[in-house]
Amino acid sequence: MPAAELLDAHQSVLVVIDMQQRLLDAIPSPYREELIKHCRWLIHSAQRLNIPILTTEQYPKGLGKTDEKISAILNDTPVIEKTCFSCSQSNSFTKQLTALNRQQVVLCGVETHVCVLQTAYELSAKEYQVFLAEDATASRSEHHHSNALSRLANIKSATPITISNVESVMFEWLRDASHSEFKNISKLLK
Repeated sequence: MPAAELLDAHQSVLVVIDMQQRLLDAIPSPYREELIKHCRWLIHSAQRLNIPILTTEQYPKGLGKTDEKISAILNDTPVIEKTCFSCSQSNSFTKQLTALNRQQVVLCGVETHVCVLQTAYELSAKEYQVFLAEDATASRSEHHHSNALSRLANIKSATPITISNVESVMFEWLRDASHSEFKNISKLLK
């Protein structure tokens, strides 16, 4: 299946990757604060639009739990614990994603050059339409982040990865200013 040009809220899943305090502490300011804010915008938007959310934690025994600013708004979203870098290598993640029967996966989280990159590659290989919100991902090093985005943008696959941004994702999910959630979602941007 070729990559879609635009996101469809009825076909989307939001995947929040490893937004854990120890990993976030290694990301320099002000990028860390922007990352958290943008991930929160995506989570709020997905919730308002009934888009399923999958959340992962990389080795929580060593890296801790999801950051409070993120976990506080995830409500009862179950967390998938993993030790593999690619989410798609986790049986629990793959089972939950498959059960949703949606073809578009929006990725946010950390770190761009490790877990996000490997997840994007493997989901693309499984013919999911992968959209990466570049301003809702980060690495400890800006060079690593940029390198990962470049690699992902140049993937040679039947389902290329779309590098996007938070506002584009939110407004593609809405599609029209007459949408009943337009005012609620656009308020997040102020």
